[in-house]
Amino acid sequence: MTQTIIWTIVIISVLGMLLALVLFFIAKKFKVEEDPRIDEVEKVMPGANCGGCGFAGCRAFADAAVKAPNLDSQFCPVGGNDVMKKVAAILGYEVKEKAPMVAVVRCNGSCENRPRTNSYDGYPSCKVKAALYSGDTGCAFGCLGCGDCVAACQFGALSMDPVTGLPVVDGTKCTACGACTKACPRHIIELRNVGTTPKNTRRVYVACSNKEKGGVARKACKAACIGCGKCAKVCKFDAITVADNLSYIDYSKCKACGQCFFECPTGAIHVFGFEPKKVEPKPAPAAVPAAPKPAPAPAAEPVKKEVDNG
Repeated sequence: MTQTIIWTIVIISVLGMLLALVLFFIAKKFKVEEDPRIDEVEKVMPGANCGGCGFAGCRAFADAAVKAPNLDSQFCPVGGNDVMKKVAAILGYEVKEKAPMVAVVRCNGSCENRPRTNSYDGYPSCKVKAALYSGDTGCAFGCLGCGDCVAACQFGALSMDPVTGLPVVDGTKCTACGACTKACPRHIIELRNVGTTPKNTRRVYVACSNKEKGGVARKACKAACIGCGKCAKVCKFDAITVADNLSYIDYSKCKACGQCFFECPTGAIHVFGFEPKKVEPKPAPAAVPAAPKPAPAPAAEPVKKEVDNG
């Protein structure tokens, strides 16, 4: 019995050693050399693994950056320009600075503006709710209010306002990773430039995503865009377009003058970071009174000729 146990242990040990040797030679033969710069790039990454860069994680981003001929198509939204400068220094590339971005909620359908038409009593998920029906209100485009975006944010930049029932973005925490934009089934969250210039946070956007015609949209929500186009007419920078009954402001053209804010009849346009001032039209120049016409000269009296009768 004892010999059987000993021989069993010996055989298993020998087999283990043989398998280890086989695996060693296989690993040697099929070893893939990895660029050591991948580890260096990964070390300077923030380590969030949020996927905001378009890759599965920081390691995948580092691998793609090392293999890319330049960094034009690579950007880490969490680390921003500071991290990209470090990556460029490691790889010997040049990198252009990009304007910082922030998430904005393109819906102002608060409980006050958008009355409920029914009640949802299912699993609290926007994705589930969107798959089942149009929502608790008459607007089939607005926020569903279950907070999928809040759950997706890894940085605590989103919260649900209990009064309005809408998500609120904390710009100081938002990294523009884009996780909330992917989590929202209605696609009402958009990444936009933080401000019109790198030195300010002035931004203007349409807080509505309703594409219904004006009357239908206004019936569902008092703050809906009705596609009237008044904002586009008053914009001097061609930053506003109207399509599918909905206005959209191109942040790359917008100068944040705020005139569209005053022109919007429903309050669908929101401003952030400044108080817009309405530009009053210049008064028309006063009419110059016409110069008085000179008085006509008095007519000369006719000269009487005396007739000599002699």
